[in-house]
Amino acid sequence: MDKIKTDLLVIGGGPGGLVAASTAKSFYPDKEVTLIRKEDKAIVPCGIPYICETLGRDIESDAMPDTMLTGKGIKIILGEARSIGRESKTVATSKGDRIEYDKLVIATGSTPIVPPIQGINLENVFSVEKDAAYLSKLFKALSDVKDIVVIGGGFIGVEFADDLSKGDANVSIVEMLPRCLMAAFDEDFCARAEEELEKEGVKIYTNRIAETILGDEKVEYVELSNGERLKTDALVLGIGVKPNVDLAREAGLKISEKGGIWVDKYMRTEDKDIFAVGDCAESYSFFTNDPIPLRLASIASNEGRIAGANAFKLRRVNEGTIGTFSTMVGDYGFAKAGLPQKEAEELGYEIVVGDAKAPDRHPATLPGTHMMKVRLTFERSTAQLIGGEVYGGGSGAGCMINTIATMIQNRMTANEIPTFQLGTHPLMTCSPANCHILNAAEGAISKF
Repeated sequence: MDKIKTDLLVIGGGPGGLVAASTAKSFYPDKEVTLIRKEDKAIVPCGIPYICETLGRDIESDAMPDTMLTGKGIKIILGEARSIGRESKTVATSKGDRIEYDKLVIATGSTPIVPPIQGINLENVFSVEKDAAYLSKLFKALSDVKDIVVIGGGFIGVEFADDLSKGDANVSIVEMLPRCLMAAFDEDFCARAEEELEKEGVKIYTNRIAETILGDEKVEYVELSNGERLKTDALVLGIGVKPNVDLAREAGLKISEKGGIWVDKYMRTEDKDIFAVGDCAESYSFFTNDPIPLRLASIASNEGRIAGANAFKLRRVNEGTIGTFSTMVGDYGFAKAGLPQKEAEELGYEIVVGDAKAPDRHPATLPGTHMMKVRLTFERSTAQLIGGEVYGGGSGAGCMINTIATMIQNRMTANEIPTFQLGTHPLMTCSPANCHILNAAEGAISKF
């Protein structure tokens, strides 16, 4: 058993933990920073669906290099943190080591939700674990099957189905809501995404629940709530995740009403020497300050930058999570920031909406040009931008939604957006004279 001392200990090697450690070392180069993780390799969470076909089932190609940490002088310990002694300021590990810390960051992430339905333990039924050994087993099984069913039509399920459709298997999605991606987008954007999935050959079963998984030893069928049976050789569960808070709970730290570790605006827990970031920590809405169940690598990284900077001196404040998403379906990008029209109305906002549709390159005769649509949602009383949605050609949607998120974060109004200064190029952007964001804002102004 070893006794190790460090100034800052980070538990967890995912995006939140990695960024927290790296940021702390940048702000406090004289401090010793140590990260402990149980996985031999840290997997890029957002890249997992694309290991299927795009990355050729090569797990190594989706690993984050350790040099991101060791290159900065951050120590890595392989092992599992088993307990936190808050009074003694120590962490006990699975190998029997005791690590003394001055400051601690908990970044233990999340675990997949696995529903308690009959047949869930049959062979070839998989959740989406962020573990290289488990993923190797998953992708080996998927490489030798004819029919695959994905349960869940959110981002993980849609991305898995889209990438799997590039192979030889027949792929289906089962979603309990009326549309795929409906928890993120307005219905017309969801319908557009489903059109692209169907073009890729994916069969979509919405307004249905997977009630029973049937088979002898391996999964053979999925029985839906309407009595329909789907033949399948493998089943992928993509229905979401839950915060991994056991370590924090056992240490007596407060757990919030939505299930994450309670944190303040500096990412501190109730114990001011312990921070929490990423999927295990509670996120709070930029708009309402209420807890929200959003768990994304981008949120974890942002929180890691805040906690790392604040580790030994309070420097940064978390103003709340805007919620910025992007995904690809076929050749089209779909992206969202803040509150879409439907969600804003459900929260009681009186809103004004502006839409714009135009080519994503100029002139539109250029090869690879797609039509792109942008919707901006404004609060009527203040004219502030509170939400945006985009669909269109590939990575352009991702770039555009980040611009919209910047505008939301800076509380720009409908009248300020049309004079936002953008750089353009024919092969990379829309025309400056026909910019989706600026036109959508102009369209909204006329409705105020």
